[in-house]
Amino acid sequence: MDLCWEEHGWERLGAGVGRRRLPRWDATAGLVVGVDAVLLYDTGSTVREGAELGAEVRALLGGGRHVTHIALSHPHFDHVLGTAAFPEAEVEVYGAVGMARLLAARGPGPGPGPSGLYEEAVRLGADAEETARAVEALVPPRHEVSGLFTLELGGDRRAVLVNAGPGHTAHDLAVLVAEASVGASTGSAVGASVGASERASVARSVARSVVFCGDLVEESGEPQAGPDAIPARWPAALDRLLALGGEDAVYVPGHGAVVDAAFVRAQRDALAARFGVS
Repeated sequence: MDLCWEEHGWERLGAGVGRRRLPRWDATAGLVVGVDAVLLYDTGSTVREGAELGAEVRALLGGGRHVTHIALSHPHFDHVLGTAAFPEAEVEVYGAVGMARLLAARGPGPGPGPSGLYEEAVRLGADAEETARAVEALVPPRHEVSGLFTLELGGDRRAVLVNAGPGHTAHDLAVLVAEASVGASTGSAVGASVGASERASVARSVARSVVFCGDLVEESGEPQAGPDAIPARWPAALDRLLALGGEDAVYVPGHGAVVDAAFVRAQRDALAARFGVS
């Protein structure tokens, strides 16, 4: 798919696949373009940032095309609050299982739900009024992924949503875009659990792929482990990403430059040493 990625501020990663490094927190937004549908991976930190992403995608694709699917990597403000800019009637939003209930929680005080999103964002310097508007309008994912789920985007373009965690959070969702046919079947996202044998089958069928990792992988700094991290299981999550993508994959961190399998493996080992797990 021949698109002018750079003219619109995006980095081309492959045919119909690109990403955008957003300002302020350097979070990555990914894009996977099929003949029939368009998947955006993460939406930025504000309604304005989400709206800008939506406008860039429309300009990039032309012909009235727009984002039809959104996959959220994890429930942190700099990756999800831009979702409020996308009309609920136009997009299908996906997240790891349990994320919808987390984002729907509106109880008072600190925590991982919307009130926690607001507090974290403002504490890190986000505009309070803009953040409050984004939190108020945020719609939780309507589709939850517990294993592997394949989105058919048209024209033989597939995006495999992978519940890869827990690790950075309890709700880490990666996206695999393979050039070869992927052996994960389409179907209902809820309950799409898989075992090790099916995961190995997927890995064997991938010749070359792009893996959007979310904050399970970070390049521009040390991986951040907040109060909602699951440190003991983080290295295993990176093992899953490596098994799915393979040695020749392009790995896209939640923050920073694109990396290779060797970088992911080194970060996996560093996290294991840091948290005292194998």
